[in-house]
Amino acid sequence: MTRSAPHPDLPDTRRDAPFTVRDAVIDLLRRFGMTSIFANPGSTELPLFRDFPADFRYVLGLQEAVVVGMADGFAQASANASFVNLHSAAGVGNAMGNIFTAFRNRTPMVITAGQQARSILPFDPFLASTQATELPKPYVKWSIEPARAEDVPLAIARAYHVAMQEPRGPVLVSIPVDDWDRLAEPVPLRTVSTATRPEPQLLEQIGAALDACDRPAFVIGGAVDRAGAWDDAVRLAERHRARVYVAPMSGRCGFPEDHRLFAGFLPAMREQIVERLGGHDLIFVIGAPAFVYHVEGHGPHVPDGASLYQLIDDPGVAAWTPVGTAVVGNIRLGVVDLLARPAPKLRALPAPREVPPRAVPPMPSAQSVRMSVAFALQTLAELRDAADIVVEEAPSSRSTMQRYLPITRSGTFFTMDSGGLGYGMPAAVGVALAKPGTRVIALIGDGSAMYSIQALYSAVQLNLPVTFVILNNARYAALQEFAPVFGFAATDPVQGTELPGIDFVALAAGMGCPGVRASDAETLHDVLREALDARAPRLVEVVVA
Repeated sequence: MTRSAPHPDLPDTRRDAPFTVRDAVIDLLRRFGMTSIFANPGSTELPLFRDFPADFRYVLGLQEAVVVGMADGFAQASANASFVNLHSAAGVGNAMGNIFTAFRNRTPMVITAGQQARSILPFDPFLASTQATELPKPYVKWSIEPARAEDVPLAIARAYHVAMQEPRGPVLVSIPVDDWDRLAEPVPLRTVSTATRPEPQLLEQIGAALDACDRPAFVIGGAVDRAGAWDDAVRLAERHRARVYVAPMSGRCGFPEDHRLFAGFLPAMREQIVERLGGHDLIFVIGAPAFVYHVEGHGPHVPDGASLYQLIDDPGVAAWTPVGTAVVGNIRLGVVDLLARPAPKLRALPAPREVPPRAVPPMPSAQSVRMSVAFALQTLAELRDAADIVVEEAPSSRSTMQRYLPITRSGTFFTMDSGGLGYGMPAAVGVALAKPGTRVIALIGDGSAMYSIQALYSAVQLNLPVTFVILNNARYAALQEFAPVFGFAATDPVQGTELPGIDFVALAAGMGCPGVRASDAETLHDVLREALDARAPRLVEVVVA
């Protein structure tokens, strides 16, 4: 039996061969620009990779969490959904931590998971995924196991469009192993809108309130950079001469940290947010929740006398915002519409924030056993080009990084919105893959590194210009520093937080990645410079206090 006539938008290169589910999916992925397949192989997925197309790239991760982390970084840096292939229930289970992070990061991702053959599913066979569509919930936007094999291509097409529609996120399609060789029809080419324009009447309310206020504050979230609204947000802040804060726990930076109006980073604590925003009579939250909290708090959500407005791409977030007015829609379109209004009266520039963005830390003394994190990051800042991309997963060092390693350009900073570890190292690989030739710096804590150390192998095999900087303080410092919030005395031990004896240079060598340990402040500059200049995978283990 020969395949049916192809859709006019599809190349017809195999008229004499049957057109299968596999053929339809490959053609579909090619048209969606998803020719990089992030995967860890399993038996129930093998038919997809038979006669692998020459224009496709298989990106191997040695563990499924690494696979999804790489796909997350790739999708964010490329602004297109990534394609992931996992192995049945076990593979999805291994990947769930980074699927959770992708969901919180609003990362578009089409995840396919292998399933046993349809004919033996009633017998609960080995490697079958029971309730496959329920397994990743609630951290996928949509999931399906198509009722018929010939429906798989259409299911993947729908999955792509769902993943790309704001708020973006991961989706999952479970595919039985015997579906790939069944006959299928090509999927017609379609264009589907991915963004909606915010409601004009509500934007007019926000614009009028901005014009009338005296002391506005902007709170910028990761959706600003995701939507390509960095420059527009800067213009809007300059027009209204608003102080600009970065939202708590933001996975991306949406405003230059060396700008005159930049006022710093908000903590994830209600009372401290209210204190930091005190004195402002209008707070405009752009592309972020209002607000992300990490611990229980009390009292008002905004300072007395201040009104709250929000522009957000996620209706679910708008629904739980506790006070004020929220408008839902694409961030860039909303900001552009606000900029299209007549210019307001010019108000005075706010006073500069009291704390300077950076202060040079002293060189450790000869008696110091270890250098400070501040010294290490100041040294890195001196060597880093503003166009270099930083992927960070060093929670206990984040506040220090924010002071000593400022982000000043769009698309040059990524971290996780979720708080789940194991994202940073593979995400750096994915970012580098999406940005050929761009230097990527993975700034990782020692505890974080051990969640997905296998990412080093992928970086080496792909020969990517990633420098992995491991800040090794031999502990889960974030937990030790957070313990007093839950009643620990300053000297109380926190069980399970000490990490002695990990040799990151040896681990890197085992996966083919050259590495060096920097425990001497006097040599750190040269060590980092050599690693960055290599423009190839390198690991620098920095021993810090």
